[in-house]
Amino acid sequence: MTEPSKVIHVRNVGHEISENDLLQLFQPFGVITKLVMLRAKNQALLQMQDVNSAISALQFYTNVQPTIRGRNVYVQFSSHQELTTMDQSTQGRGDEQPNRILLVTIHHMLYPITVDVLHQVFSPYGFVEKIVTFQKSAGFQALIQYQVRQSAVSARTSLQGRNIYDGCCQLDIQFSNLDELQVNYNNDRSRDFTNPNLPSEQKGRSSQSGYGDMGGMYDHQSSAAGAVPYPQMGNAAAIAAAFGGGLPPGISGTNDRCTVLVSNLNPDRVDEDKLFNLFSLYGNIVRIKLLRNKPDHALVQMGDGFQAELAVHFLKGAMLFGKRLEVNFSKHPNITQGADTHEYINSNLNRFNRNAAKNYRYCCSPTKILHISSLPQEIVEDEIVRHLEEHGPIINTKLFEMNGKKQAHVQFETEEEATEALVCKHATTLGGSIIRISFSQLQSIRESS
Repeated sequence: MTEPSKVIHVRNVGHEISENDLLQLFQPFGVITKLVMLRAKNQALLQMQDVNSAISALQFYTNVQPTIRGRNVYVQFSSHQELTTMDQSTQGRGDEQPNRILLVTIHHMLYPITVDVLHQVFSPYGFVEKIVTFQKSAGFQALIQYQVRQSAVSARTSLQGRNIYDGCCQLDIQFSNLDELQVNYNNDRSRDFTNPNLPSEQKGRSSQSGYGDMGGMYDHQSSAAGAVPYPQMGNAAAIAAAFGGGLPPGISGTNDRCTVLVSNLNPDRVDEDKLFNLFSLYGNIVRIKLLRNKPDHALVQMGDGFQAELAVHFLKGAMLFGKRLEVNFSKHPNITQGADTHEYINSNLNRFNRNAAKNYRYCCSPTKILHISSLPQEIVEDEIVRHLEEHGPIINTKLFEMNGKKQAHVQFETEEEATEALVCKHATTLGGSIIRISFSQLQSIRESS
């Protein structure tokens, strides 16, 4: 048998077998980082994240014959120890039939990706007629239709494997087998650039529903820093597009340090979950560590450098439990996992897994007014006041309905009281519902009328 490798060689891969079929065969054993279809040879090469995952898969399929769509496939270790980008782009999908419509999968998506961002990335290669985006259970995909086929070929050759932002949002591009995209609405999720008069409202079924099963998806886990030497595209411009044309004042969008050091904490009142509730307003939290030798210090690792920059910018100098917080970038690139670290990377309380673009727009420094959502439908204002009033006098409240869901604004006398209520009561249960709390940028509750 060939020497163990994280690359698995699959034979007897018939034309009816898709990338997605192969992924489903090997995903139970670990993260798949690359897949190359050798269509001319009825073979495929598939790279696991590590050798142990590949060994587990082959040990299992030594005793169980792997079958896809009624066809036996045969697996062994590849003589390759690593799949290069060259393998992927030339051998792999080179025998696909070129088409003017591209299917784009975005891996490791930490920033919001809109139609405008995609148009900015793909339009240098030719006239983009239509874009449709959709969310699959495994991630984000888009269909991009050019006016002519050669533009799609050029875009795929130039952009395959590149990142839209530094270190994330990696492009994986295939030719689609569709002839024409159907676009019903011009909005952040779909756009027909040849017909600017389409409505923006979506009523009834999403226009994207028909595209949900086009092409395979990859599981992806970000590689170690610097391990994938893909060139980057214009970072600041792409981020600005995601934020409607400009970043918040004072935000550069170029920071690459993910971990922040928080000091001057009140060690008697603060724990990891309270810090999570506060810092998760500015990005997804990977892990948090309170420093034992400095009880008023903590390290917070954010999802990426941009989210860390937002946290430093908006929380520096904020008051919490009688202390003025000092928030700076840490010299440590990340927090090492250990017994004294709290892991949040898989927490469903991370706020930026969905509606990331909307969450970014709501980022601000602590304010006196809290916005509370995910409230039970039958809630009354007195119940909300009773839930929060231990953190300070409540000046005003307003209960309202948005898209059929109950929400509220609650005003405290000071930003510090509102911040304390947020860190203590976000993700607590009220009337049987787990509530979500964030800072409101309203100057007074009257504005919400």
